[in-house]
Amino acid sequence: MSNTFKKLLVLSVAGTLGFGTAAQAADNAINIYSARHYAGDELMYQEFTKQTGIEVKRLELQDEALLERMRSEGARSPADVVLLVDAARLAAAQKQDLFQPVKSKVLAEKIPAQFTGENGLWHAFSSRSRVIVYSKANIDPKLAQNYEDLAKPALKGKVCTRTGSHPYMLSLMSSMISHLGEKGAESWAKGVVDNMARSPKGGDTDQIRAVASGECGVALTNSYYWVRLLNSEKAEDKDVVSKVGFIWPNQSNYGAHMNVSGAAVAKYAPNRESAVKFLEYLASDSAQKYFANGNNEWPTVPGVKVSNPALDSLGPFKQDVTPAKTLAANTALSQQIMDRVGYK
Repeated sequence: MSNTFKKLLVLSVAGTLGFGTAAQAADNAINIYSARHYAGDELMYQEFTKQTGIEVKRLELQDEALLERMRSEGARSPADVVLLVDAARLAAAQKQDLFQPVKSKVLAEKIPAQFTGENGLWHAFSSRSRVIVYSKANIDPKLAQNYEDLAKPALKGKVCTRTGSHPYMLSLMSSMISHLGEKGAESWAKGVVDNMARSPKGGDTDQIRAVASGECGVALTNSYYWVRLLNSEKAEDKDVVSKVGFIWPNQSNYGAHMNVSGAAVAKYAPNRESAVKFLEYLASDSAQKYFANGNNEWPTVPGVKVSNPALDSLGPFKQDVTPAKTLAANTALSQQIMDRVGYK
């Protein structure tokens, strides 16, 4: 069976699990297309149903498969709400005209402009930081206090990252464009490529493990991957944590890069009113706490009090306040720069 056929089969089967066409709208249900795959989200859906009586029907796919499905469904799509991880992915969906604007007093009051998409097409409900980890045995942490340091000669042959086309890297590059300008960001990306210990590969946890093994000296990871290892009871994970140090980048200037998980009302949502209610629920204190405790992220709604010892253990830090819509807008240029410098 070819990979293409397998992919189509997965999409076809998913379509039979309670998802019909847009003509089959139901006032007491919403269809959520989600690229989030976190156990804590299930509790969030259950609470929404308990509060509103609106049933949640969920389809979980990887982001590109999810967007492909929506494109193929077109105006027949049953999707009411779209949940995506990372500003670059939100940008891709927005560019493909898969969202519709939302006017909501609740969202306008609760979600800061920093976490709102262009023209109200999407809203971010949780944030995560892209941080630096380093080998305690082989790297002086003073050499890696800023993202810019990853491009300096002192770290020649020491740097590991995901691929340059991964959304997490594209959004970080978008941030670098906003701070350094296009030429400065390109020079930085070229420096990182020149400093690589190996070709980019693997996920964020793989980068951390590669630092622990000595294959890499420093690496980039989203903060919650590090926290997962901190929380793990596995002996091998404890060993990794003992060998790796954690750095909040750029604390003396613009702060640590922050990315987001966001949601939007789908372009052809058959249950639009219920979809808006769901987005408003995501901005509630209880939902914000599910985001924080379920995947070790930070709320985007100011003032929400979260009790999460793992997050607290990382200590206070200065956040980069570059708007998520700016990160999204810079995504295409970020990819162009990555391509130009050979960031594979």
